[in-house]
Amino acid sequence: MRSHVNLSHIVRTCGCFGIHRVIACGAAGIDARIARDGAEQVALEIRRSLPPVLDRLKEEGWQLVGLEQTSGSERLFDFRFVPRTVLVVGNERLGLEDDVLARLDRVAEIPMAGLPHSLNAATSTAIAVYEYCRQHPAAAPPA
Repeated sequence: MRSHVNLSHIVRTCGCFGIHRVIACGAAGIDARIARDGAEQVALEIRRSLPPVLDRLKEEGWQLVGLEQTSGSERLFDFRFVPRTVLVVGNERLGLEDDVLARLDRVAEIPMAGLPHSLNAATSTAIAVYEYCRQHPAAAPPA
């Protein structure tokens, strides 16, 4: 993430849905005023490079799912998440790089009906996290 604002919104979303861990790369940081209680509920890990993290998570049995518009992506409306999913979100401007895409098991995209052809990274993440929790209510926080 290039934007501390986007990452702060993602941490807030994760906190709301009971996701307790976010891994970010680069000079990532959050604004506690935006992340609100998510800043205390979600462990934020900062790593220098994403590929080694993805390799380790894959070895641990997680399915790596990218959120990106690619020629081989599946529409989020039809996408079936497995319970042990890692959602991989790219840079706001560049998306997911080729070396990251090569490591993914699957790629989901949010279908666009108008312009612009993409949503903000934090908004896209919120939609995908919601869909994951809709499909796996046991993973979602209790009502």
